[in-house]
Amino acid sequence: MSLTLLPPTMLQAIELLPEKNIPVTLFTRHSIRDVTTKKGLAGYDLQLTLDGCQLAKAWGNFLSKMTQRHIVSCISSPIQRCLDTASLMIEGAKESAGSIVPVEVISQGLLVEPGSLVVDIEKASPFFQEKGALGFINGFISNELPGMKHASIGVCDILQLLYSRHPLYEAELALAVTHDTILAAILAFITKKSYLKECDWPNMMEGVFIWFEGDSFDTCILHWIWRGERGFISVEEIRAYKKSP
Repeated sequence: MSLTLLPPTMLQAIELLPEKNIPVTLFTRHSIRDVTTKKGLAGYDLQLTLDGCQLAKAWGNFLSKMTQRHIVSCISSPIQRCLDTASLMIEGAKESAGSIVPVEVISQGLLVEPGSLVVDIEKASPFFQEKGALGFINGFISNELPGMKHASIGVCDILQLLYSRHPLYEAELALAVTHDTILAAILAFITKKSYLKECDWPNMMEGVFIWFEGDSFDTCILHWIWRGERGFISVEEIRAYKKSP
């Protein structure tokens, strides 16, 4: 299968990757799933479509070949469409000449809700149902919703998980597969957006490349590539986030 269904931003990102001596992590939304009829909400039961399966495998193959980086570790939301995306990307990478290391997909509760941003599902759920995914995440960013972590704490919890799994050696790539809401929250912080619009929302099989500079998470600089742009932000700056007046 060609990569015609891949968000073009991902091909742009490859051109911006750092030298191979700098390992990177791809933090990505899952591949194409069945359509939901709910208000921006997708149940845990929705599975990848055939196109979604083929796309994940083709993207894994292409990514390994074009970046000449080995996928050496993988974490995923425990929801099946994320696990399948991860497994298929690894399978595709193995078929390329650049992937030689067996990789286990490790399930991580921080990559799904409740778990990463939500601490009390009974309090948070009504607002999710009322506002939809976009409104819910904007409420989270502004620390306006009950049942949620403070925004900077929730974001740092996820980033610290990615830091702990980040590869150590050159020509290595780590993979982390999650959902749109979680990825959107991370992107809002690292790109310094206090409010997300529909156009900011991550598409299926779209992700952000990141890498870390520094000897500890608390003092490190996070570098990112998202939609044709490169940027950086310190963890200290994320932790110091306060709601704008």
